[in-house]
This record gives sequence, C-alpha cells and structure tokens, in this order.
Amino acid sequence: MGRFLFLPLILSLLWLAFLRFNGIPVSQGAKGFVWIIGISAVVICLLAFAIWLTA
Repeated sequence: MGRFLFLPLILSLLWLAFLRFNGIPVSQGAKGFVWIIGISAVVICLLAFAIWLTA
C-alpha cells in the first residue's frame, strides 16, 4: 500500500525533467503539478478502496 504514495513523486519528477529538458520555467508548468497530484490522489483512493473491498 505504501508504494502508491510514490506515484505522485515519480510523476512530478518526470514532469520536472520534461520542463527542464524543453526549457519551460517551472512556474509556467505549475498547473501540471496540480493535475499530477489530483489524478494521483484519485488513483490512490480507488486502489485503496479496491484493496479494502477485496480484503
């Protein structure tokens, strides 16, 4: 279960690398971080619910 918490961290690091590689300022790509955290939270909740449901 704890591995799910690494999902937003890994995706955020990949997004940061993408921004740096393309020369885009982090302030301009901040909305991407919000989307990453939001979608990751939904995925984590759904997977946690599935684990709870099948336990």
